[in-house]
Amino acid sequence: MWFDKILLISFVLLPSCICLDTFTLNQAIKDGDVLVSGREIFALGFFSAGNSTNRYVGVWYNQISNQTVVWVANRDNPVPDTSGVLSINGDGGLVIYGNNRSFPLWSANVTLSSPNSSIAKLLDTGNLVLLENENSQKVLWQGFDYPTDTMLPLMKIGLDRRSGLNRFLTSWKSKDDPGTGSCSYRLDPSGFPQTILYKDRAPWWRAGVASWVDQTWGTATILVNNADEVSLMSSAKNNQSNFSRTVLDESGTLGRFTWNDRAQKWTEYWSAPIERCDFYGECGPNGNCDPYATNTIDCTCLPGFEPKSPTDWYSRDGTDGCVKKKGVSTCRNGEKFVPLESKKIPDLSRALVNMNVSMKACEQGCLTNCSCVAYSSSDKTGCVTWYGELMDTRALPNTGQTLYVRVDAIVFAQYAKKSNDSLSKKTKLAISLLSVLALFLLVFLVYWLLRMKRKGKRRRDEYSFSSLKESTGGMEPDESSMSSDLPFFDLTTIAAATDNFSLANKLGTGGFGSVYKGVLFNGKEIAVKRLSKTSGQGIKEFKNEVLLIAKLQHRNLVRILGCCVQDEEKMLIYEYLPNKGLDFFIFNETNRALLDWTRRFEIIHGITRGIIYLHQDSRLRIIHRDLKASNVLLDASMNPKIADFGMARIFKGDQNEANTKRVVGTYGYMSPEYAMRGRFSVKSDVYSFGVLLIEIITGRKNNGFYHEEHPDSNLVGHVWNLWREGKVLQIVDSSIGESYPVNEVLKCIQIAFLCLQEYPADRPTMSEVLFMLGINAALPSPQKPAFLLERSSSSMGGKLSTREGSNSLNDFTCSVVEAR
Repeated sequence: MWFDKILLISFVLLPSCICLDTFTLNQAIKDGDVLVSGREIFALGFFSAGNSTNRYVGVWYNQISNQTVVWVANRDNPVPDTSGVLSINGDGGLVIYGNNRSFPLWSANVTLSSPNSSIAKLLDTGNLVLLENENSQKVLWQGFDYPTDTMLPLMKIGLDRRSGLNRFLTSWKSKDDPGTGSCSYRLDPSGFPQTILYKDRAPWWRAGVASWVDQTWGTATILVNNADEVSLMSSAKNNQSNFSRTVLDESGTLGRFTWNDRAQKWTEYWSAPIERCDFYGECGPNGNCDPYATNTIDCTCLPGFEPKSPTDWYSRDGTDGCVKKKGVSTCRNGEKFVPLESKKIPDLSRALVNMNVSMKACEQGCLTNCSCVAYSSSDKTGCVTWYGELMDTRALPNTGQTLYVRVDAIVFAQYAKKSNDSLSKKTKLAISLLSVLALFLLVFLVYWLLRMKRKGKRRRDEYSFSSLKESTGGMEPDESSMSSDLPFFDLTTIAAATDNFSLANKLGTGGFGSVYKGVLFNGKEIAVKRLSKTSGQGIKEFKNEVLLIAKLQHRNLVRILGCCVQDEEKMLIYEYLPNKGLDFFIFNETNRALLDWTRRFEIIHGITRGIIYLHQDSRLRIIHRDLKASNVLLDASMNPKIADFGMARIFKGDQNEANTKRVVGTYGYMSPEYAMRGRFSVKSDVYSFGVLLIEIITGRKNNGFYHEEHPDSNLVGHVWNLWREGKVLQIVDSSIGESYPVNEVLKCIQIAFLCLQEYPADRPTMSEVLFMLGINAALPSPQKPAFLLERSSSSMGGKLSTREGSNSLNDFTCSVVEAR
């Protein structure tokens, strides 16, 4: 008690002394003081909500003028006036006092054996943590374990099975009161993890199956489900140029927002529930809600079921749901399963999940158990079976799964007949349409031949993408959609924009031609990639690049504006990026000083997010195959954008790797299995990313690197030798300065070596790389990386050749090797 009294006297007698992002036992945060995180992303202090005069300790965005609170400590115990103090008490824990300094209004409930050394720190993630001492990274308590209404990147929701701590969002009571409201958003750990929104303790909306890439969040989402914990976490990261948050409001709406700096407001790009079928159990047990149905009734019964209350049902009240049809047996009576495609599968808390059973075995197991009413998969894998009511089923045309419902033989026969009749109608319609189309094509062909004969030449301004199937790994594109989405520019327009391709507008030269800066008639700046007539990039690669980039939309991928194909000219028109390529900075003695560690770390994050989008978030799974510094462009804000997709390959949804006899790419960046055996996968890009990461940290090129201490090693080999010797910081680019975060740099080097491991299975995925970049925890020890010796190029029999262009906007190096 005497220590606490001395501490309380210090609140009155001593002025508040606050470090930038920390405070200790002898310091306190008074009402009016503000604690700011290291990179000034978040701030902590006292605030009032709306029109209330009560005071709360909270965390908000420091760089946004419109105060946006993301976490509240004493949400249910406000300070009635401005006398509040946040401090570390004699036990070493965080407390909030009001006028009465004897009894805290709020406490973090931490008791330490050595309380005098504990320190509180506000991190750039928005997390308020209590550390053991100034030099320790051991977290004794953290605000992220007690979220309020907002979920930030790297914040978890879910259950810690060791401690019993359950993290979930709860809404505010109102705009004026951040107290615990009536809505909560939780991760349900029973069965296969799923997220559910509750209102007044009743299910209100169910997101469904939680997965590694959860479309609910619109970003890569890390799911952990093991003996220690089951949790869900967004792997995105707040930084000075990109703020995002997910908020549960008091009405029961979950929304995801991003900050629009130009408009100075939060932009909502996803929310739920919205439509009628979003609400939990809208059509009751065994009902199916379909807002896309052609009739006026959203609710229908699943096959083999009928409305429990027909009068209410046809009055659009489906609360009572459906029951099994009377007098029908589905137990060893010739029953089968009706497949219902594109569905949000029923509530998994009412199901059994077995991840080690195939779908065929799942069907047989359900069929032999008369109590089993339906089966499906959990996120396209494993086996899920239901033994009671099927609750909260609805149509999801784009992201749904197939639900197999048990029915008797009669219902199955009726369903099969209906399907055949529907197929027959579709077949007849297709034949009719094809006949009309064939007639139209015949007339057009005759007209075209006559015109060609009359003019004696082809039309100059037309181009066909009809053979794109060959260049896209067997996946045939929608030609009509591409032609409508991607503008075609006239040659005269491009020539005028580039001043007839003058040398003054030339940005650089790559393996396939030159790149020019241009200005369209409306003032828009463009970059024109003009393929030379002797270019190694043929029509196949050109079509591939046009098709791929036209279908890709991501802030870390270069955006294509159109193309020009006329006479013998083939050109791609891109958005103009004034800062050229990453190689223009990191490989130049003068320019590299413009990239401090903070900027380089943001560039690493941006490249990682771009590759994640290519590998798993876009509609197509894409392997870039030529990831390197010159193919990473920088916009006006130094945000990275991945470019040059001429060598990229599309994978089908269930395809993981492929072989090729034509190895393309750049020596020094290619993975060993690709360079030597022609086998490539997403892990090939991971290897190239590892090389690029080493180059960003060191400011050196992997190719052509020489050091007298390790004369036989390339850059990767040299850095590996320094890593083993404990001297790896010697190779860090000196232009970064002396004040860079050593642990963060060492972590990036370790991640690079994990990406450079010889065997693809040992390398992490890019989602795992992003997760590792955002955590402060021990990482796995890497094995010796592949291709340490630059001399190893001789082992390829001299067939490998490279062409290096100057630093340019779209520098492209193509290497061709015949695979063994």
